[in-house]
Amino acid sequence: MQYGLLALLSALITLHLSLVFRSDNTDLIGSSLLYWSAAILILRQKQLNVSSNLIPIAIGSLILLPVLSKSASISGNDIFLRVFPILSIAALTLIVSGFRGFRQHWQELFILSIFAIPPGLILLFFDPSPITAKVSAFVLWSLGFQVSVQGVLVSLPTGSIEVYSACSGVATMLQLFGVALMYLFLQLTKPHQKLLIPTIALFIAFTINAIRVALMAVLVALGDQSAFEYWHVGNGSLVFSTIAVVLFCLSSQVLLPHEERSL
Repeated sequence: MQYGLLALLSALITLHLSLVFRSDNTDLIGSSLLYWSAAILILRQKQLNVSSNLIPIAIGSLILLPVLSKSASISGNDIFLRVFPILSIAALTLIVSGFRGFRQHWQELFILSIFAIPPGLILLFFDPSPITAKVSAFVLWSLGFQVSVQGVLVSLPTGSIEVYSACSGVATMLQLFGVALMYLFLQLTKPHQKLLIPTIALFIAFTINAIRVALMAVLVALGDQSAFEYWHVGNGSLVFSTIAVVLFCLSSQVLLPHEERSL
């Protein structure tokens, strides 16, 4: 039975990732890979407890069937792609372990619930675009560029860019926040580290995104539209996400003494 459940989980992950890659949303692709990886790593640390009964199995099946049905008709960048993982794992938890499974697997469920939050929802309450513009302008000024900033507009002598909400860094911050949660769930940490590690993750994500915006401002000033598109909506944005993850992992290794690490 365990192998059958692993096969079903693998099939659901594969289905979700295939839908995500079809959406051509690079932020969503990066987030999906990171959050699924985090959930799987946490799941591997636990012993599977198979003990369910008819009612939770029925509820889990009623959750899973509409998820699969919706997957057959989805197209483009649908909000359903964000709730797919949490619904799938919740359904499997009920089928395998019943309601008690929520207590055992709350960490995986919590991480995937963070993934379900669309960046646009956070932007309704907090939009860091003006701060991103200022930090990007500071980066350019530090490198010797003649730059000015007004609101969300970063201007160079031969071109300017407007830092829209989607480019403010919220998506990258959510990605790295998930990695930070995974790190906290897998490592024994002290109280101050539980606050410090997510804070550093958010800081790194925001700073790396601001550097990316600065690069795009230079490309606009140079008139290189193809390079701008690559770093804006192409695979270039995934490069910066990868850099942010690597920097966070290195920072976490420095913050956590070697004898306290379990990874």
